[in-house]
Amino acid sequence: MTNVKSTLRLIAATGAVLLVGACGAAGGENAGESRSTSRAEAHDTQQPLPTSPQDWSGVAEALGREGKVMGGAVYRVSFPRRDLKVTSHGVQVKPGLALSSYAAFARYGDGTTTAMGDLVVTEDELPKVTDALQKAGIDQTAVHKHLLAQDPQVWWTHFHAEGKNARKIATALKTVLDTTNTPPPAKPSTPGPIDLDTAAIDKSLGAKGTNDGGIYKFTFARTNTVTMDDKVLTPALGVNTSINFQPTGGGKAAINGDFTMTADEIQNVIKALRAGGIDIVELHSHTLTENPRLFYMHFWANDDAVKLARALRHAVDQNHVTPAS
Repeated sequence: MTNVKSTLRLIAATGAVLLVGACGAAGGENAGESRSTSRAEAHDTQQPLPTSPQDWSGVAEALGREGKVMGGAVYRVSFPRRDLKVTSHGVQVKPGLALSSYAAFARYGDGTTTAMGDLVVTEDELPKVTDALQKAGIDQTAVHKHLLAQDPQVWWTHFHAEGKNARKIATALKTVLDTTNTPPPAKPSTPGPIDLDTAAIDKSLGAKGTNDGGIYKFTFARTNTVTMDDKVLTPALGVNTSINFQPTGGGKAAINGDFTMTADEIQNVIKALRAGGIDIVELHSHTLTENPRLFYMHFWANDDAVKLARALRHAVDQNHVTPAS
């Protein structure tokens, strides 16, 4: 009797293994087709491979616009929502402050390309974008807000895809963007001077900002290595602390962005921001399987820009980051 029971348990276990294997092999072909394979086969941590703009010509063609290679490896493409006129707490928000979608592509030694990003969508567009992402086989990893009160209502949704064919991923992403009113790329232009004491802001934050279309921006990289599925995620893929200043007149600025934090950093960053009169907008995750686990906190204030920079510096000091090169 004991032998019969043992045999039955063995048959059941074998059947379960076969069933799991069959389910794993049944997935359809889509933009993220290589993802489960890469998870199973990856053993060593992989850095993104160095690339040039020419390496991403197929991606640029598929998306209908060119991007920039950042950090010598990641190809990042922006999609500013210039069509949206969004007001938050009396401030008309410029695309560079909080209303620009992006897609970032990185190539790895195992032959796969990782694509990650964030899409800015209206409330009416959100269900269409969700359906389009699912149809394209692109993972939707977060849906949330980056601003407090806003008119009209806008949402931010993050995505992740992996595959052997970067152009195929970009083509799938273009079908998602086509469900929105994202405008075509604008002609390049030189931004005018920023009406802020940028030298004092730089000194307060201990970093040098950049003028991006009239928005004064800072990026801070995590000092620890962040991986996902054994692939290193660099700051250009969106794993960074981002601080943006939009001039609002009289030396004031509206600030928005997000702190990228591990769990043990969160409360100290909140205390530092609130001590400086900066509002907390949201606390959430952007990705699903990163290591270490990361949380992102978005913020908002409209006050004297140098005063806000000093407050932000106290929060940055609670965050294990360094100014990104």
